[in-house]
Amino acid sequence: MSKYILGLIIVLFNLNAFAQKKNDNYKYFIKKTTEKVKIDGVADDAVWSKCQVASDFFQVLPMDTSKAKVNTEVKFTYDDKNLYVLFINYNYYKGNNIVESMKRDWNFSKNDNDLLFIDTFNDQTTGYTFGSNARGGQWDGLMSAGSNISLSWDNKWQSEVSFDDDKWTWEAAIPYKTLRYKSDVMSWGLNLSRQDLKTTEKSAWTPVPRQFPTSSLAFSGNLVWDMPPPAPGANISIIPFVYGGVVRDFEKKLPAAYDKGVGFDAKIGLTSSMNLDLTVNPDFSQVEVDVQQTNLDRFELFFPERRQFFLENGDIFNNYGTDNIRPFFSRRIGLNAPIFYGGKVSGKINNNWRLGAMNLQTGKSASNDPGSNYSILSLQRKVFKRSYVSFLYTDRETILSKRNEDSLNNIPSYNRTAGLEYNLASADNKWKGKALYLKTFSPDFISQNNVSVFNIARSLKKYSASITLENVDKDVKGNEIGFIRRQNYVYGKFDYGYLFFPKGGKILSHGPSIMTANYVDKASRKLVENTHFLSYNVGFRTQASFTIWTATDFVRLQRKFDPTNYVKQYLDSAQVHAWASWGTIFASRPQKLFTYSFETRYGGYYAQGKRLRLDAEVAYRFQPYVALAFKSNYNRLSFFDGEQLPEALKNTTHNLWLLGPRIDVTFSNKLFFTNFVQYNKQTNNVNINTRFQWRYSPASDLFLVYTDNYTSDTFQVRNRAIVLKFTYWWNV
Repeated sequence: MSKYILGLIIVLFNLNAFAQKKNDNYKYFIKKTTEKVKIDGVADDAVWSKCQVASDFFQVLPMDTSKAKVNTEVKFTYDDKNLYVLFINYNYYKGNNIVESMKRDWNFSKNDNDLLFIDTFNDQTTGYTFGSNARGGQWDGLMSAGSNISLSWDNKWQSEVSFDDDKWTWEAAIPYKTLRYKSDVMSWGLNLSRQDLKTTEKSAWTPVPRQFPTSSLAFSGNLVWDMPPPAPGANISIIPFVYGGVVRDFEKKLPAAYDKGVGFDAKIGLTSSMNLDLTVNPDFSQVEVDVQQTNLDRFELFFPERRQFFLENGDIFNNYGTDNIRPFFSRRIGLNAPIFYGGKVSGKINNNWRLGAMNLQTGKSASNDPGSNYSILSLQRKVFKRSYVSFLYTDRETILSKRNEDSLNNIPSYNRTAGLEYNLASADNKWKGKALYLKTFSPDFISQNNVSVFNIARSLKKYSASITLENVDKDVKGNEIGFIRRQNYVYGKFDYGYLFFPKGGKILSHGPSIMTANYVDKASRKLVENTHFLSYNVGFRTQASFTIWTATDFVRLQRKFDPTNYVKQYLDSAQVHAWASWGTIFASRPQKLFTYSFETRYGGYYAQGKRLRLDAEVAYRFQPYVALAFKSNYNRLSFFDGEQLPEALKNTTHNLWLLGPRIDVTFSNKLFFTNFVQYNKQTNNVNINTRFQWRYSPASDLFLVYTDNYTSDTFQVRNRAIVLKFTYWWNV
């Protein structure tokens, strides 16, 4: 199987590899100014009357066959310190613009917004995005893999918005110190995007096929400089922080403990395109808690990285593999142990090479495991127009010597991974794929420690299709620094979807999609898991959507499993289970102040049981200041008198609730309050997280965070904490 997967790499090297940039003839000529630009959201600075105007946008949604109805004008200029951008958004229909709130990194689908996409290396792969909604809520993120956006990234820039009945205007200043680029390059990739929910229209400066997001750098035009962009100069940022708080563990009956500390992050520009990040005693207390999920799967859940140190150029490290296989997963580092210090070098060496190197040291964990040192090296080489080949090496070493290995508490003294990956991205974005080979090493590794992956996908307006193949050996040790759901299997998955486009009426598109996925155990050569999925999807012109689906599942258990994931009653290994189910998915039109969505599932479950799942979310906004949301997830598991069941599960019903009310208050685009409650019956926990943030200066914050945890059955306090944190971003 591995030889077959690796042989398919040849296919990836011959798919539209040498085509030219799709929208290369779209050019904005930016000129330098010596006049002052005041960032106030008002287009009255004299310099704006002298700039080229980018307008006459193309419609992307609901259809991509015409020019946009809404009129948008965009202008750029620059000086020695900043890149300036001005969006003037004329209203097609008079009335209030639609915004959820003024919080940062808002939900794209629920806001009238402007977005700017900058590809500073013009490689159509990596870049930056900046934007605003119609009431000044800021958006910033890092771009990777041609269109992916990480909104967890945060940096120093400023913007303001003004509005009246006829238009709204967004003005921004982006310092060169915020960006990474080659100072001698005269052209950057550029695209501009606007969403206007009153007309249900999404548009872009250059034409973008509707099946792709406007962030797709394959369809970017060019920002052409009249002279090379200014070098950022001594690009050194020091971000000190100080925090203090009180923590108390009621379950262990411990007295209140006072927690305090200081630390810093630093960003040092080694070159205009290569950056050194340093961190000492990082504290992540201000990071918002993860949204909990009811887990009825046999494997751990994947949660994204939110910590700032790991985010810049994070794609160099994190984009290897697939959803099932991540050879490096930064959340493994410091998950249950403090990070003492760390350093990271990342960025562009030249037009073809990117480098990422990281080292961190952690202390002893809460379970008394020894501290570890983590080293990660990633090297990328661009091939053809948008594709690249990458090499990854990871190493986790305990800080104890081999003679002390008996005290490692079952933690191997080291775990290492080496791998090579080829990523395909055709010039027209219609072909994407990857081929990956990994090998893991640990003290007890044998020869069967290989991983290989192949994926190829085709996306057109009316249809999409993809094939994924995976092969993982039984001795692969990946979860000490990566994320690998299972071992010793061969996996194949096929997806296909088709869309019809009626010429009129309320329905914009509709069509079927199918998916089939199979896991085969390599030792027994038996099918151990299989899913067949069929759905019909309807998209409305209002941007509401509806899906109905049916599926069949087959599972041959390879280890014992608790089908409730909380009562600790287990089905035996090697048991065979099969069932059918069906469900629906609906999301309402985002233009209304009151929005709602729901998902349903009903059908069979393990051991001839039944499962009913109901998911719902309702939200109301008092725009632009308050957004209320309530999420609920209900699972009813019913078991009968089956031979496969343990006695304690026979003829029982289990009701699992997960409830999550949330309130976001944005007093302005610099002052935020969030209160988030999560009631989880499965984990017997109620979590309350209250977070106040004052952005008193760009990228500088004061946080006050209060966290409570209770048992969900008795509401006894488990633990409680309150922390105050002050950060300041200082450009040296």
